[in-house]
Amino acid sequence: MRSTFTIALRYTIVTTIFLGIVYPLVITGLAQLTMRDKANGQLIKRNGVVVGSRIIGQAFTGPSYFHSRPSAAGTGNGYDATASGGSNLGPTNATLVNRVKGDVTTLQQENPGKAIPADMITTSASGLDPDISPASAEFQVPRVAKERKISEDELRQIVAHHTEGRQFGFLGEPHVNVLELNLDLKDHHPLPSEK
Repeated sequence: MRSTFTIALRYTIVTTIFLGIVYPLVITGLAQLTMRDKANGQLIKRNGVVVGSRIIGQAFTGPSYFHSRPSAAGTGNGYDATASGGSNLGPTNATLVNRVKGDVTTLQQENPGKAIPADMITTSASGLDPDISPASAEFQVPRVAKERKISEDELRQIVAHHTEGRQFGFLGEPHVNVLELNLDLKDHHPLPSEK
């Protein structure tokens, strides 16, 4: 019995050191050497200040910005990276139904008669999706172009520049990173308040 306990204790100590300390340090070191940007969260900086991450969505609410898809992560307007996750509300839940109805009404007023892309009214599983579909970007073009006082065709070209295709040509769907698109607009078509 005593030898079994000693073996178990030694095994626990050895595996804790190797799997709990050595392995994480080696993997962290390799990640820092081979893919520093990805290992550090793909942060985007402007004038030395972090303004966001390419891989974590954030809320944009002004009419001059492209809006992200709705988020149920955390409280308030969502996009709380410390509380990633969906709402877990069922399709017949009154809270979810009322939220979707409200979003549909708002979007129909913004763009009467146009079909609303599904990702404009549905949340992602993580609540932190940084991307929207090209259809969602197209839906928002008239509002953003009017606010930024640029032509819709010019804005469509900017959106097309920020549209990424399927990974390896067959994985996932085409998408537009909202933060990168909005930063491009702020840099090249700033509002007077953004200069």
